[in-house]
Amino acid sequence: MKIIIAGCGRVGYALAQQLNDEGHELTLIDNSAERLQPALSNLDLQGVVGNASSFFTLQEAGIGQADLLIAVTNQDEINLISCLIAKKASRCRTIARVRNPEYFREINYLKECMDISMIINPEFAAATEIAQLIQVPDAMEIDSFAKGKVDLMQVVITEDSPLHNMKVQDFSNKFNHEILICILVHDHQVCIPNGHSVLSAGDTISIILPREKINSFYRLSRLAAIREIHDVMLAGGGMISYYLAKALLRSGIEVKIIEKNRDRCDFLSDALPKATIIHSDATDHELLLEEGLEKTDAFVSLTALDEENIFLSLYANKMNITCKKITKVNRLALDEIINDLPIGSIISPKNITTEYILQYVRSQSNSYGSNVEALYRLMDNQVEALEFLVKDDCAVTDIPFINLNLKKNLLICCIVRNGKVITPTGRDFIRKNDKVIVVTTNKGLQDISDIMDDPLK
Repeated sequence: MKIIIAGCGRVGYALAQQLNDEGHELTLIDNSAERLQPALSNLDLQGVVGNASSFFTLQEAGIGQADLLIAVTNQDEINLISCLIAKKASRCRTIARVRNPEYFREINYLKECMDISMIINPEFAAATEIAQLIQVPDAMEIDSFAKGKVDLMQVVITEDSPLHNMKVQDFSNKFNHEILICILVHDHQVCIPNGHSVLSAGDTISIILPREKINSFYRLSRLAAIREIHDVMLAGGGMISYYLAKALLRSGIEVKIIEKNRDRCDFLSDALPKATIIHSDATDHELLLEEGLEKTDAFVSLTALDEENIFLSLYANKMNITCKKITKVNRLALDEIINDLPIGSIISPKNITTEYILQYVRSQSNSYGSNVEALYRLMDNQVEALEFLVKDDCAVTDIPFINLNLKKNLLICCIVRNGKVITPTGRDFIRKNDKVIVVTTNKGLQDISDIMDDPLK
């Protein structure tokens, strides 16, 4: 596909890296030649210096021949205008990043009126993921498939868990045949496990299961039910906190937000009358203790600074080791440093935005055969989990899995057929109209047929 990316900030550059790796023809627009330079030096793409909301700039970037415009500048208005001009100047599809809540409330109208293919709000998407994590406090990460019927859940094995020293092949016999281990991280090594893989305390595993089986899994694997979250403390009162607080309050959870900007506190007090808004600096440790950090069920670090969020979560862990901790971190450069730190689940609005857009690009790259309905990049982007909608019969349909020459390091985790969730065995097969969930270390799958190994290799 020929793709134009407007905006070379963190999201734009991350998208350019991924789409470049997947072989798309890219042009990157930014009004700063300095911001463009790293992408031009490191990636195979074209660059245009200029205003992305200018017809002449878009024309110079080749909008007339483009298949897709992705507008992710730091200004919503420029993103929307870029999409509007692109639709008038060509037949290309458009994606806009929109962060202003006033615009986001009108998302359906904007999409219809401006014929925008997709609008993504990073803060709303991040808040949605955090709210889901709070519902299952012991999970490190939860990703949903098949419109919420199936979840891929990441947990850490404890020493008192019956999973400790268990072989993967014994897992389904002792637990539930509908629950499948898809990913294993042992001593920092990521793999798609086989039946002989042995689980150990401290390992991180990702399991896939129907949503209604989550409580059952916790009861059997941890010998306890999921603990409930009754109150949450949020450090920072930005847009993620705003969206998250609205969701939590609707669920009957008490919310306390600590924000140092007075005007922002006034806004939050008016917008969230049922929340407790505290005008203070969240890095004040004495204040955190006074406000009940030692007793809170969950602590979410959402300030504007990654380092501040990390230190806040470390302090929360020191003062209340049992509370659910969630930390916002946007810079990938910090990943290797923080992976072993006790800061709980890590949320990156930039990564979430990139995943949503990549999912859309892959679905449009293959308009026949099967579409990518969902895409998640896991374990520091070493693993991809994808949901395919099989629209037509193809090389992998109606053939038992045991007879398919599947790629190595690939697992067919789940089939959803007519609303029924199927955990496949070697005798099962894919049918037209199935939703198929695949987990693999092979990057860039775009069609369900890509699960097959290339016989020429």
